[in-house]
Amino acid sequence: MLLTATAVLYSCPVAASPCACACACWLAYTCNKRARACPPPAVCAVLHKRAQVWCFQHFLLITRRSLPQVFSFNGETVPVPASLKPLFRGFTMGHHTLSHNCVYAPLTRCRSFGTVPSPMVATYYSQRASKGGFMLTEAAPVDVTGHGYPCTPGLHTDAQLSAWKPVVDAVHAKGAVFFTQLWHVGRASHSEYQPDGAAPVAPSAIAITDPAWTVYGPTGSGPHPYPVPRALETSEIAGIVAAYANAAKRAVNEAGFDGVEVHSANGYLLNEFLCDGTNTRSDSYGGSIENRCRLTLEVMRAVIQALGGDAKKVGIRLAPFNMFLQCSDSDPMALYTHLLKELDALGLAYVHLIMPRQFEPSSEEETKNLYALRAHYSGTVLLAGGFDAASGAAALAAGHGHAIVYGRHYLANPDLPKRFALGAELNAYDRNTFYDPTAGDRGYTDYPFLGQTKTEGVPAVDPFAAVKA
Repeated sequence: MLLTATAVLYSCPVAASPCACACACWLAYTCNKRARACPPPAVCAVLHKRAQVWCFQHFLLITRRSLPQVFSFNGETVPVPASLKPLFRGFTMGHHTLSHNCVYAPLTRCRSFGTVPSPMVATYYSQRASKGGFMLTEAAPVDVTGHGYPCTPGLHTDAQLSAWKPVVDAVHAKGAVFFTQLWHVGRASHSEYQPDGAAPVAPSAIAITDPAWTVYGPTGSGPHPYPVPRALETSEIAGIVAAYANAAKRAVNEAGFDGVEVHSANGYLLNEFLCDGTNTRSDSYGGSIENRCRLTLEVMRAVIQALGGDAKKVGIRLAPFNMFLQCSDSDPMALYTHLLKELDALGLAYVHLIMPRQFEPSSEEETKNLYALRAHYSGTVLLAGGFDAASGAAALAAGHGHAIVYGRHYLANPDLPKRFALGAELNAYDRNTFYDPTAGDRGYTDYPFLGQTKTEGVPAVDPFAAVKA
C-alpha cells in the first residue's frame, strides 16, 4: 500500500527496479506485510514520512544523473552530452586538479627562430589554454647536441629561458597548468646542428637508413639522409643526465613552468637506449632490459632531485609499440613492464602513453597490449594517439586512462573542448604548415575560434636569419 502510494505520489523512477525504491519503500512495504495490517497510526506515519523523503531523494538523484552535465570553458557554461561526460569530469595529476580531461599535446611546430621562442609562440599557446586545462609544450632540447629540427625552442641558454617566461605567463593568465617537454633527439640529427660539425650522438653507431626519413638542417638545408651517429662513451652519459636535470630546474625556477615531461619515446635518445634495435652496447647501459632502462631511470631520478625531490612535478612520455624513426624492440611487453614498474615507485605526476597511430591505426592486439601494460602503473595515465571525442570518452569510461592527449585537432581548434561538448564542426588542420618555419603564423595562430571567420596568417620573412648570422 505504502509502496504504491509513495511511488505514484512522487513518480519515483526506481520503484519498479530491483532495488524496490531502495530501503525506504521496502521498509514501509514489509512493515505492512508482516503485520497484515497497518501498525499503530503514529508508527505508520513515521514510516510513511520516511518512505516519502527517501523516495523523493532517489527521484532527485536519478533526475540529476539524467540531466546534461555542464562545464565552464573560460567562463562560458557549456552543456555536455552524457556520452562525453568522461572527457569533462576532471582528474587529479600531481599537485593539480584539472577541470576537463582534454590535454594539449606536445607538438613540434618549428616557429622558434634561432631556437628562441618568439612572441608568436606565446599567442599560440595562450589561444589553446583554458582554465583548469593541462597543456604540454613542444619538445625542447636540453643541450646543444640535442637539436635535430629547424627552429625548435631549447631549454639550455639564458636567451631561451628568458623567452619562455612570457609564454608561461600568458598560459597561466588563462588559468591552465603548463609543463614543458625535455628532449634530446639523439641520432635523429645532422652534423649541421652539432658543435664543430661532429656526428650526432646515440647509444650505438646505428643510422636511420629508411629513405622515408630525412633531416633538414638548422638553416633549412636538405633534405639530407641521416648520418651514422657516434656512440656515446660511458663517461659522457653523466653529462647527458645532468643536462636533463639542469633544464628541468631552469624551466621551473626561471621560466615558471609547473613541471616537466621527459620525452622517452618516438625514436629519440632515451628511447634509443631502451630498445635493443638501436642499443647494442656492452656496458652497463646495454644488453639486459635492466641496463637499457638505466639511462631513462637515471634521468628521471636526476630531474626529480633537481626539482627539490618533488616527483609530482615530473611526467614521462612513452611509446611502447611505436617504431618511429626505425626505433624498435624485440620484446616491448617485457621491456615496458619492467620500466613501468620502476616508474610506479617514483610517485610521478603521470605517465603519458602513445598509441602507435602516426601513420596507421593500431592493431587490436597492440591496443590490447598497451592497455595491459597500463596495469603495471598505478598512478595517473594520459593516453595519446588518434582519438576523437567519442573514442577518447570511451577509453576513459573503460578505465584505460585519466585523460586524453589531443594533437592535430587541438592544433587546428584552439577551443577544442568546447567544440567537443557542443558537437560543433571542427576546423580542418593544414598538414603543410605543421613543421614549416617559413609559414609564420599561417596554420599556427590563424585558426579561428568557434563563430569566428578565419583570417589568413602572415608568412615568416626569414626564419633562419638568426642561425645564418
